[in-house]
Amino acid sequence: MKTILEMISEHLSRAFEEAGYDGKYGRASVSNRPDLCEYQCNGAMAAAKEYKKAPIMIAQDVAAALKDDEAFLDVSAAPPGFLNLKVSIPFLTGYLDKMAGEDKFGLSVKEEPDKVVIDYGGPNVAKPLHVGHLRSAIIGESVKRILRYMGDEVTGDIHLGDWGLQMGLIMTELRHRQPDLPYFDDSYTGEYPAEPPFTLSDLEEIYPAASAKSKEDEAYKDEAMNDTFLLQQGNRGRNALWKHIMNVSLPDLKKNYDKLNVSFDLWKGEADARPFIDDLVSMMKDKGFAHESQGALVVDVKEESDTKEMPPCMILKSDGAALYTTTDLATIVDRRDHIGPNRLVYVADKRQEMHFMQVFRCAKKTGVIGDDVRLDFLGFGTMNGADGKPFKTREGGVMRLETLLGDINEEMYKKIKDNHEVEEEEGRATAAVVALAAVKYGDLSNQATKDYVFDIDKFTSFEGNTGPYILYTIVRIKSILSKYTEAGGSLEGLSFNAETGDTEKALMLELVRFNQVIEAAYEELAPHKICAYIYDVANAFNRFYHETRILNEEDKARKEGFLKLLMLTKDLLEESIDILGFSAPDKM
Repeated sequence: MKTILEMISEHLSRAFEEAGYDGKYGRASVSNRPDLCEYQCNGAMAAAKEYKKAPIMIAQDVAAALKDDEAFLDVSAAPPGFLNLKVSIPFLTGYLDKMAGEDKFGLSVKEEPDKVVIDYGGPNVAKPLHVGHLRSAIIGESVKRILRYMGDEVTGDIHLGDWGLQMGLIMTELRHRQPDLPYFDDSYTGEYPAEPPFTLSDLEEIYPAASAKSKEDEAYKDEAMNDTFLLQQGNRGRNALWKHIMNVSLPDLKKNYDKLNVSFDLWKGEADARPFIDDLVSMMKDKGFAHESQGALVVDVKEESDTKEMPPCMILKSDGAALYTTTDLATIVDRRDHIGPNRLVYVADKRQEMHFMQVFRCAKKTGVIGDDVRLDFLGFGTMNGADGKPFKTREGGVMRLETLLGDINEEMYKKIKDNHEVEEEEGRATAAVVALAAVKYGDLSNQATKDYVFDIDKFTSFEGNTGPYILYTIVRIKSILSKYTEAGGSLEGLSFNAETGDTEKALMLELVRFNQVIEAAYEELAPHKICAYIYDVANAFNRFYHETRILNEEDKARKEGFLKLLMLTKDLLEESIDILGFSAPDKM
């Protein structure tokens, strides 16, 4: 199904041709002066140069050709050459009827879908999730859903940090504390214990302790780097310890991602790239792409068009250890061989842009991935506190994600309880749903690349551009529809009103934008566009609601038209928030 702009443009194109001009100039856009019109066309000004004619005269010719077009209620030409358009109610309700009757509201999904791998999440194991992991999870999940909604075949991969220095630090600290463990005895040939020598709580204490020591004690850091190297070289004891760390850490990670309504198709990590590294390095050496530089193995990725410094992509350190670039390139090999994607999307902190630029260039230059495969980096900004600095606890530490979610759940529960009496179990269940919307919408409503201030009071408010406001709007519509059906009314076979008031038509004009908004969000990997859309829809609905006696309307057909509009509004809002990764309760 075509977007409303495409349909209006078809009418305009025919009118341009009928008036003697090229139809290509008949392109509609949403009006930037809603006080004057609903849609506009600026094609007359572009045509003026070709036809050597005043744009207002061209616009007047086209307006005359549109005089009897049933799609428009009013068409006027305005200096210097604008075409101001108001669509007719039959045209508008006809489009809404088609939307209501088609899958995905008539969205034109891709005929040739891409096979996409989206890399998001990226937490280090053995460490609790903290607020710094929030944006990658929330943005990545919504982008995955947008891509799928448009028809792409998408695989989401968490890409765990399970192979770097943090593993070596844990092993070194463990050896200092428990030197008699068999994992550190290279002469040990028996079976290693089935139970790990630590708990999750132990790990969460061991890592920061080890990290702090490594910053003060160079010899300790060297030990940790050696343990990391031994792990990467396949040392039997270190690998057994690594498996324990993974088995203890993953259940907690999964539990916390579940709370965020974030899921992954693959729970792979850097360690899964290990089998591909040796062949990758050999290929780069054999084909002359890699060379030594100060003892390290690097690939030059600078291009003539570069205007700023572009360091070479380091493949191996001077001691032969792999780096993030190595494992990211090897992971591309893994994905190429086992999934065969034609697009890879990486969601990570925008400060990693240089790293991904090096990896992408190296992958293309060395033939790791073909030129026909699209590589995208979606870099996001920082989530800051009220002081404009990265969000911290009151004590100045990095806040655990579990703590943040708990605080927001508690805040939402208090607000729900203050609004009306509610059973605690029901109230807390509702609070969890609304709190998740507050967190996700608070993040996604900002353009991903920009930093933003995480303001709990603002994000949990039921007023303004917030998740709770969107949910409250949906719940309000559900309540009206429920009251109608409980009174014996049926929601089957309803029709839109043939005549509408201003706020009713304004809501309709917002609803018809759905398809073009989803397409734009898809093209630009921009969830914030969907947030802006549903905020506009919610505002339009609430203006309509406050000015309309919906259930008290005495004219049966008119009341049914209102209810038909409410049903479509609710369905569109619920579909949109599902794409963003959250849902609405039935009551608030």
